Amino acid sequence: MSADQDNKTVELDLSDLDRLVGKEVVFAELWDPCNATDIRRWAMAMDNPNPIHWDEEFANSSQFGGIVAPQSFAVAMDYGHGCHPAGVGNIPGSHLIFGGEEWWFFGARVRPGDKLFQKRRFDGYDVKETSFAGPTVFQRGDTEHRNQDDVLVARERATSIRYLREEANKRAVHGAERAAPHRWTKDEIKEIHKVRHEWLMSNREGHSPAYGDVNVGDKLPRRVVGPHSVVTFVTEYRAFRQNVWGTWRWNVPEGKYDPATENAGFADDMSYDYDARKIDPRMGDGLYFGPSSGHVDLEKATNIGMGGMYGYGASMNAWHLDYIAYWAGHNGFIWHSNTQFRNPAFEGDVTYMDGTILEKIDKSPFGCPVVKVQVVMTTQTGEIILKGTAEVELPY
Repeated sequence: MSADQDNKTVELDLSDLDRLVGKEVVFAELWDPCNATDIRRWAMAMDNPNPIHWDEEFANSSQFGGIVAPQSFAVAMDYGHGCHPAGVGNIPGSHLIFGGEEWWFFGARVRPGDKLFQKRRFDGYDVKETSFAGPTVFQRGDTEHRNQDDVLVARERATSIRYLREEANKRAVHGAERAAPHRWTKDEIKEIHKVRHEWLMSNREGHSPAYGDVNVGDKLPRRVVGPHSVVTFVTEYRAFRQNVWGTWRWNVPEGKYDPATENAGFADDMSYDYDARKIDPRMGDGLYFGPSSGHVDLEKATNIGMGGMYGYGASMNAWHLDYIAYWAGHNGFIWHSNTQFRNPAFEGDVTYMDGTILEKIDKSPFGCPVVKVQVVMTTQTGEIILKGTAEVELPY
């Protein structure tokens, strides 16, 4: 495949992708069911202070009768947080970032003691011209999540963005200014904490607004996350259960082909070493060595065209879900969510979330009235990094 730009040809070799379209991929599973501390660690990493996810006494006295996971936690119960079935195939000279997620939920909550089992497939891809890297591949991967009782919990469609490192570096859309993160004054930090606390107090008891009482155009309380730092990035990364050493295994069924461990075309210092990880688990955990190491290593981030250290797309999607769920309260439920990532959260930035009710749908495909909410995430400069929507059930 090729594309022209400024009379120069930028070539993408996509031959390896074509043979994998529509096939099952990534046969891996976590060894253990989740426990309450896994859920608490997730809530902490996503800066989600909703007490039903971490406060034992509060949760025990709630309608849930104990700790219950946020809907966003489903992604942490999976190997590869949805991205792996959207990232298979070798594209020489490439790297990958997360581009967006679409989720469908089916009513089941995740609680301590649950284990999710996944079916995954590579759906396909499109090639689009981007200012970031010229011809860019948008790959789609699907994951189905069922619990130990074979109850369907969620379905996810993830989109990965795969691009040529050399071309991204040449264009330098994310320039050197990303490597010099914003430094916040004490007064600025005080204001950030004020916004965060106001959001925290906006619905700590989990009251759900009635469907009849909300109106199109209503605003959700503003939420802020950050400032982002290497500390917050690492905290997020380690809350994805697969990123703890020894938590998962390959379980490829006999006679099945699995491309998950094959070379994806990443730089040598951005690839897993699956043999070495048997002795030194750092070589396969993605933070010290592997495709995710650019998030917290400035040199590696620069080499893949990012300019500075940056956060995780799956975390952004979790912030989106958690934000809406907090407003919807204990009797609310998100049935569907769709997000597009514009830019990552870079070191030194903060992320503001602003929600608006777009539509009230009396007869929805989910068998109940739902409210459609739009969420826009911006940085302190007003740059949009995510836009998303969700259909949410409220008590009628």
